This record gives sequence, C-alpha cells and structure tokens, in this order.
Amino acid sequence: MPGYTTSQIRNIAFLGHAGAGKTTLVEAILHRVGKIGRAGTIEEGNTVCDFEVDERESRHSLHSAFVNIDHEGRNFDLIDTPGMPDFIGQSIAVMPAVETVAVVIGADKGIQTVTRRVMKVAEERKLPRMIIVNKIDEHLGDLEGLLGQIRETFGEECLPINLPTPDGSDVVDVWERSDGEVLFGSADDGHTAILDQVVELDDDLMQVYLEQGQALDTQQLHDAFERCLREAHIVPVLFVSAKTGAGLDDLLHLMAELCPSPVEGNPRPFMLRDHEDADEREWHASEDADADMFGHVFKVTTDQFVGKLAMIRMHQGTLKPGDSVYVGANKKAVRVAHILKLQGKEHYEVDAAIPGDIIALGKIDELRVNSVIHSSHDLDYVALKPLPMPRPMFGVAVEAKSRNDESKMGEALAKLMEEDPTFIVERIMATRETVARGMGELHIRVLLERLKHRFKVELETRPPKVAYQETITGNSEGHHRHKKQTGGAGQFGEVYLRVEPWIDDSGMPMHGYEFVDETVGGSVPRQFMPAIEKGIRAALEEGIVAGYPATGVRVKVYDGKHHPVDSKEIAFVTAGRNAFRDAFSKARPVLLEPVADVEVTAPASSMGDITAGLSGKRGQVDATTMLPGDMCLIHAKVPLSEMMSYTAELKSMTSGQGSFVMDFSHSQACPPNVQEQVIAAHERELQEA
Repeated sequence: MPGYTTSQIRNIAFLGHAGAGKTTLVEAILHRVGKIGRAGTIEEGNTVCDFEVDERESRHSLHSAFVNIDHEGRNFDLIDTPGMPDFIGQSIAVMPAVETVAVVIGADKGIQTVTRRVMKVAEERKLPRMIIVNKIDEHLGDLEGLLGQIRETFGEECLPINLPTPDGSDVVDVWERSDGEVLFGSADDGHTAILDQVVELDDDLMQVYLEQGQALDTQQLHDAFERCLREAHIVPVLFVSAKTGAGLDDLLHLMAELCPSPVEGNPRPFMLRDHEDADEREWHASEDADADMFGHVFKVTTDQFVGKLAMIRMHQGTLKPGDSVYVGANKKAVRVAHILKLQGKEHYEVDAAIPGDIIALGKIDELRVNSVIHSSHDLDYVALKPLPMPRPMFGVAVEAKSRNDESKMGEALAKLMEEDPTFIVERIMATRETVARGMGELHIRVLLERLKHRFKVELETRPPKVAYQETITGNSEGHHRHKKQTGGAGQFGEVYLRVEPWIDDSGMPMHGYEFVDETVGGSVPRQFMPAIEKGIRAALEEGIVAGYPATGVRVKVYDGKHHPVDSKEIAFVTAGRNAFRDAFSKARPVLLEPVADVEVTAPASSMGDITAGLSGKRGQVDATTMLPGDMCLIHAKVPLSEMMSYTAELKSMTSGQGSFVMDFSHSQACPPNVQEQVIAAHERELQEA
C-alpha cells in the first residue's frame, strides 16, 4: 500500500495560455522539493514535462504531462498541460482527474484566450481555482494593473494571498502574515480582505471575527477557507517567479495546506443507470478505500516502450496488480498486470492504488477516454457527465500517399483520435472526402507529423470542400407513381406527400427529419410505410439541389395507391424517394452553411485591420475588448467557408503575433450568390462525371 492516505493526496492541474510559464513552474517545483538536481529549461529542451521530440523542437507543451512529489506530508500529482489554443482540449480533458485547477498567467502577456476558457470550464465543473501570476521579477510595473484586470474579468473573489516585494525578488505572505515591504497596496489590507471574504460563509465564525477582529489565526480559518475554495467564494491569487524561485514556498504551502484533498473536494459529476435502458441519476463516488473499486480513464496515450497507456483517476476502492476489473458494461473481466505512476517520460511501478491516486495502466486495449473500470457489475453503467469540449472546426481532406500508407492509415488515425479529444477523422458523404478535423492549422500539422514519425504513415492534404446542408423554407406537395412492367410480375407503388420546415423554437432547422404517416383507409398498406421512409432517407442523404445532405424537413405521407400483386418494397422505395425530391424542389430550398464562433487575440494596433477583414468575410463582429500588454480580443461569427486560409492571413496582418480559436456556432442560409455558385459547381461535376 502507498505510504499516504487519500486525505493526504493533492491533485492539481496547471492550466493557462502558452508562454505563461507552466512547464518552467513545474520544473522549479521539482527542483525545490529535491526531485531533480538541476532545473531544466525550455530553451535547452531538457525539462521533465516536455519530453517528446515535437515539444522540444517547437519549444511548447503539446501533451499533458504528469509528475509526482511529496511535500509537507502530502502526496501531490501535478499535471502540466499545453497552453496553445489549438491544444485546449487536452487541458479540459484532465479536469475530471483533479480537485484544484491552478491557472497560470504570465505577467508579460496578461489574460489571454486560453486563460478565459479554462477558468470558465473549471467554474462550470465546480472545481476550486487558484490563479498564479508568474514572471513577477521581469514585469513589476504591470502587476498592480494585472491584478485589477484579473478581478474585473473573473470577479472580486480573486484575492491575493501574497504580494511581491518592491524589487520582485521575493513575496510577502498576507494570509499567514510574513513581514516585509510590498510593491503595491499593503499586507494588512490584503489580510483583512481575505478575512472578510472567508468569514462571510460561516455565521459562527463571523460572530467570533466581530468579537476578536484580526485576532483570528489561520488555523481557526482553515476549514472556512477550504469551503470558500470549493464554493468559488474565494479564488486565491499568488505571485511567483519560476525563474528566480520567488513565491514558490508560498505556493507549495498553499497547495499542501488549503487545496482540497479528494475527500474534501467537490463530488465528480458522474451519472448512473441501473441497466442499459434505465434513466440516469446522479452518482457520487465514496472515496472509500474499502468500497467497490471504481476509476475513470481521462487520457490515453501510446508509449514507444509500454504501448498503450490509459491514465486513470481512482475514485473509490483499492486496485492492486493481479486484480481483475471490468471495463464499462463488458461482462468479461481484464487482468491488471502492473500499476504505474508517471514522472514525465519515466514510469515506476506501485503496489497499490487508493482513492484519489492518478495512475497509468498499460496494454489494456479495451480502455478508451471516458471508459470506467470497476470491480462490481453494479457500476456497469456509470459515466462521466460530458465535458464541454470545443468542436474541431479546422479541417483538411486527407488521402494516403501510397498503397502501403493506405493499409496503415485507418489504424494510425484511430490511435491519434484516442489520444486527442479534439481530433476527429470522418468520411463526408456529401463531398466524398475523408476529412481530418482539429482546432487549427498548427494542431493538424503537429498530428500529421506525429503520424509520420510514430506510425510511419504519410498523408497528402488539401483544403476540404465545405459540408453544406440543404433545407426548405416553404411548404409543398409531391407525388410519384412508380410503374414497371416486365415479362413476369411488375412493380407498382404510388405516393403522395407533403413537406414543411421542421424547426426549433428559435426558427432554426432541426437536425435530421421527421416522418409522419397520415394515410387513412389502407391506401398504402402499413408494411410498405418503412419502404417509403427508406426512399425518403436516401433522397435526404443524396441531396436534391446541390448534392449535400438535407435536414430540417418534416415529411407527411397522406395518400397513395398499391396493387395487390405488383406492389413490392422496391416500388415504394422508388416512389417515396422521387415524391420527396419533387416536393423538396418546390418548397423554396436553400443551402445551409456552418458558422464559426471566432475569438482573435492580437496586438491592439491591428484591431482595425482584423475587424475590417472579418467583416469582409461576411462575418459579424460581436465585441472587442482591450487586454493588458497592448493586446485586444475580438469576438465574431464568420461562415466557416471564409476561414479556410485565415491562419496565414492573421499572421500577415499581425506580424505573427495574432492567434485565433474557432468553435461551431450555428448553421445559417447562404446568400443567394454563394448558393448559386455552389449549385453551379455541383452541376458541372455531374456533367463531368
């Protein structure tokens, strides 16, 4: 058994925008607690967490990495996550494994896109948050303004636990009251602000505070502080310098003393069904080492020596090598050979895993991201409440360079999809292309390079066609009689139907279609109704006006005719398909195009060019915000077809300093001129085929 208990575990993820110094901070922590003799650097490519070749070459974290330390009688699992917007999915994916999210902000760049997104997701998942302001030694003049920006952006509950000294060489603890002169504000005012915030949630403590004032010591306030963290009533802000070590001791002490253990943290949002078809209800793990074993897979990766590795957060029960466990609802158990802890690229075996542990299991093919492992069939149908993953919008059409690559391509791409929750590969029937989608050009480029080096598979890429959809804006009727006479039995089926828009409360087309049987008197025998729907579904998939799938249509079959001998399923499939095409083409059809939510971060001097450029792409600029460091944030909605080459355009406009992220917003009708161009292109393809 491990030499610690669940109450001594601290699981903390370091998140934040690229360049904030997360990897350097973890490296400094490892050095401070004696895990490594010398702290590595990004420039030298020798840090514990950035151990992959692609990370060392790019000088950016591209994967989540794990380290384990002991400090002040606590056992810490720390997770270093990528900060580039294209890799935000990896940051979100680790949140179910931790009790605390530590968001790192670089004092040089301030609050950026990823900072906002991870703070929002952590708040929605009810995870305690802390903010670490790094690089204080280099940017003293920006710190007071940055603290104000943090409180304005994320709330007045963001309160400093320490303050930098005037020269940035150290910090003054305002929580447990160390001595020293501070750069701005005062230690007394900082301490009072925290006290006022902490006692607000406890009436008894408030009474004591009113009687004793600042005579309250931090031990009296310990439980109340942890409660404030769990209820987001306080978000501690700590100033550090990973480079010089300033503030590191305060950070480690806060993590050990005040960050919640797995026993104290907010319950994970799991849902349980008693059987496959039962309704879901909320379920919470007990964090009891003697309960039925239960763990959740939050990350899968492939190690060149161990093979497939599944990262698992243990939630209850105890797991030992040699135990047999069930994966999800599988009835056949699998045997656990080894239980691993990760220290960067290194692995070491442990003799048991208890609730709260973050472990890795190797060579169990059944494990996928969001799989659960358990020891009791009572837990077969437990699942994590889905994470708010951004939808991958940037795509490239891919095809194998050679026959050999083609044979390996499917399996290799499947492994990459297992590892990355924001990478998908799909066959688009509307465009007859295989499209790899990710969060941006860099994301796709990194994954294709990984495919080449790790799996020896090379792909050719090109810009994909936009996956438009067809829908209707009016009502219409359609009719078709299918009659075919050959030497033997013939074919006969006749269908009359109506179509109308199938829309939601906001007036947007619903996804898919609705089929309604309104026939009376046996005009179409019931056994042929599935055949009619099959024909309609085929027409929906083929498209009618431009060859793209149709959606948002309600179809009502109201009459028809049959023949007692010649009516067959194939006849009604054909009649239904052609009757639907007839009605659809008369119901004012339109093309729908996907629209992306776009968030651009760039120098403020480029704001005018960027907003003008987005407007020229048929985009709608929703808001602009000024950020510290003479930067700006621009929110817009832009048709996806206009964003295919935006990475290069933005780099050109901002001299490489701009970045953007996209997420799916909605679909909307194309302008008539765009629709005409798409239809004309489809007709040319038909003529050339």
